[in-house]
Amino acid sequence: MTRLPYKSLLLASATVALAFTSTVAMADSDKPNYKADPFIFIGGPNACGNPYPAGHNIVTSAWLGGMGLPDDGTTPNATTNNKDDQQGLLLNKNGPTADCSAAGAHIKGLKKKTPLTQLGYDYRDGTHCSGGAPRFNIVTSAGLVFSGSCQSGVTTTAPQDPQWKRVVLTFANGGLTIPAGTQVDSIDVIYDEGTDTPGTSDPNGVGLANIDNININGVYITQGHGIDEPHGHDRHDD
Repeated sequence: MTRLPYKSLLLASATVALAFTSTVAMADSDKPNYKADPFIFIGGPNACGNPYPAGHNIVTSAWLGGMGLPDDGTTPNATTNNKDDQQGLLLNKNGPTADCSAAGAHIKGLKKKTPLTQLGYDYRDGTHCSGGAPRFNIVTSAGLVFSGSCQSGVTTTAPQDPQWKRVVLTFANGGLTIPAGTQVDSIDVIYDEGTDTPGTSDPNGVGLANIDNININGVYITQGHGIDEPHGHDRHDD
């Protein structure tokens, strides 16, 4: 497991006031409208501290058509021609882990003072899953950062496609370590491990993760808008 010191990265990138809704069954009209907005971070000299070098244009974050699972959560993969209904979030780092750069997504649409119960996502076999990335970075009102990684929770075969895995992080399975009842100020999905770091299903280190069905308290983010590509140093999107 390798990761960059992303407490400073999170504070440098846009911090959104966030929290979580319960898993009580609700009508579709009452479900929170969660979003996962792509962003990248490319740090300049000393942005990640020593001994990490400045970042380079090797990261991309994007929701792309045809890269995910059908959005209804039940239809098997590859049975629809609607590529927008099969969007997946591509997180790419095409270089060494030590490079001060990362791809990720800001979780938006969450409300304050509601309890966190679970997080997760589906990831495609052959893409990266490790104890460091992709991970959820959670910032509390006390300024503390908690992480839940791809290997932190329970992993099963995704219900729509056996070539995908589903990761679920809860307090019960040890995937969530934030103290119960703590107010959450922000949360990001972070991908910062490169082609020199192997993962569960990528022993050679592919340097990218393809994820979908981002789980916020049992409500799934199945698609999104936007692509964030490198444009220079010290970049982050709000």
